[in-house]
Amino acid sequence: MVRNVHERLVPAPIEVVGPLLDRIGGPDDVLWPSPAWEPMVLDGPVAVGAAGGHGPIRYRVVGYEPGRAIAFAFEPGHGFDGGHTFTAEPAGPDRTLLRHVAEGRLTGSMRLAWPLAVRWAHDAVLEEMFDNAERAVGHEPAHPARRSPWVRLLVAVEAPRARPVAPPRTALLAAALPRVDWSDAYAVAALPGTPVDPQAWADAVFRDPPRWVAAALGLREVLVGLVGIDRGGRAAFDTVARCDDEVLLGSDANHLDFRASVRREADRVVLTTVVRLHNGRGRAYSALVRAVHPRIVRAMLNRAARTLSRPARACTPAEH
Repeated sequence: MVRNVHERLVPAPIEVVGPLLDRIGGPDDVLWPSPAWEPMVLDGPVAVGAAGGHGPIRYRVVGYEPGRAIAFAFEPGHGFDGGHTFTAEPAGPDRTLLRHVAEGRLTGSMRLAWPLAVRWAHDAVLEEMFDNAERAVGHEPAHPARRSPWVRLLVAVEAPRARPVAPPRTALLAAALPRVDWSDAYAVAALPGTPVDPQAWADAVFRDPPRWVAAALGLREVLVGLVGIDRGGRAAFDTVARCDDEVLLGSDANHLDFRASVRREADRVVLTTVVRLHNGRGRAYSALVRAVHPRIVRAMLNRAARTLSRPARACTPAEH
């Protein structure tokens, strides 16, 4: 048997903290730490019979006392025969004890997965949830949860990875350049809770690249001037056009013109590059760039996905 317990004294009365439980798994849930973790989603408001889960873990509500307790039973087949509960109890006039208990019997591969990975991730999620509870009532946690190196490794292993895809056909890309000599596209999964504004993704991709990419771009600026190629600077990644789900960035130079489209789709972000070459210098430069371009683009997209999925550090205080 496994019994895993997490508790936190929240500096607010039960009348303020309790209703936060009633919003769990819904669109206005302020407790669950998404998009840093896959969101907890129920198929309706909290009520006995509501079903849902987070990631591959599925469960249903089997007990509910508004503002006080929610009990879930795990669906069969996930290796955890049992359930988990959230409770809120008054601990004085201005404090509330939040508690989560997961209890059950491990079966199958979960006997190994629980001690090696699942428990570590579970513990991190719960402590980040309780941090959010404190922030939701307007109090910054005295000791915010810090992920252990092992949890950070587990998160990195499961993080979305950019993959090559067919360049999409969009109105902005169709009008981007009079001729396209080469193009490519890469996509990364957009976790629920990450921005839907494509400009936010474009800024994360191009304004905050990995350090080694920033260093490579800086070296590029130094070297290209020596062979008569225009330097780009930060303006090379300025937005030149946009619509609701896509922004277009890029610039024209004496050797080539390029445009980069960042498109936010329902469950992914697609970064597409289109290039028009002007001359021999452009063709020679392009041949060199295309050798490293895929690795750079994937690294920038991966970093943007990680950055935009980090835990929020502030929540809207609950209404009193």
